Amino acid sequence: MLVVCGEALMDVFVAGDTSTGMALDARVGGSPFNVAIGLARLGQPAAFFGGLSRGALGERLAQALREEGVHCASLARLDAPTTLGLVELDAQGVPSYSFRGQACADRLLEPNALALLPAYISAVQVGSYATVVEPIASTVRALVLRERGRCPVCYDPNVRLDVEPDIARWREVLHWMMPRCDLLKLSEEDLALLRPGLAPTSFAGEALAAGVGLVVVTSGAGGAAGWSPVGEMQVPAHPAAVVDTVGAGDSFQAALLAWLGESGKLQRDELHALASAEIGEALRFAAAAAAITCARRGADLPRRTQLP
Repeated sequence: MLVVCGEALMDVFVAGDTSTGMALDARVGGSPFNVAIGLARLGQPAAFFGGLSRGALGERLAQALREEGVHCASLARLDAPTTLGLVELDAQGVPSYSFRGQACADRLLEPNALALLPAYISAVQVGSYATVVEPIASTVRALVLRERGRCPVCYDPNVRLDVEPDIARWREVLHWMMPRCDLLKLSEEDLALLRPGLAPTSFAGEALAAGVGLVVVTSGAGGAAGWSPVGEMQVPAHPAAVVDTVGAGDSFQAALLAWLGESGKLQRDELHALASAEIGEALRFAAAAAAITCARRGADLPRRTQLP
């Protein structure tokens, strides 16, 4: 069982003017939440570990997980509201976010909730603002420390400065995670924030030296590149008729994990031994999944039958 830990929220889009104001379109979301659903749609057994409100919005999030086949025994239902992420799109469909999440359920996951996790965990995926806000950040660290060495730990920073504006906090988490994760994926935008002026190749070298097995840097329309201790590969972006790019990075990560799982490579030793050709196959599969998501409104991730 691949366990995805982090936030679950409602992405709120402006759907147009009304006679008295504006219409809003609320959709289930949150980067880790999207990855869990993406994995299930791609045929991978996945569990979501996070805090959900007991209210109507939390129940809608839980319903979406159940309907997609995500295992829900590790959900912690809390008497707290659901985070809202207000999404604005520019002319190219690139989103900007403004979060309303202080004291909301997804941030309140305590370390004692680790007791909810399944007995067998094949891999752990963590990332986004769940790694920098408390108390869930302490829970993420406890999970990583507990599972490190027993299964692969996968990490996507997915920096959200609207939630935590202190970039030093995000850098501290990256520094802590690098010796403790086996797969590290981040966007070129996140790299520019976390390590300004550092080329992806140089960053990959640092991460591999710290003990990461597979490093991937995505560049949107510029494609993606990946490095292991024994191989490296760069692939172009998959062609897409872009509606918006909401969830594209989550789709890429879910598909990357799915390819590794299908290929028997989602294991610590295997990640460190990925050859260049294998990295290329994984990146092309993930890029194809991201392109499908970009052609849809919001974080609507593909199913396995829609990919090669």
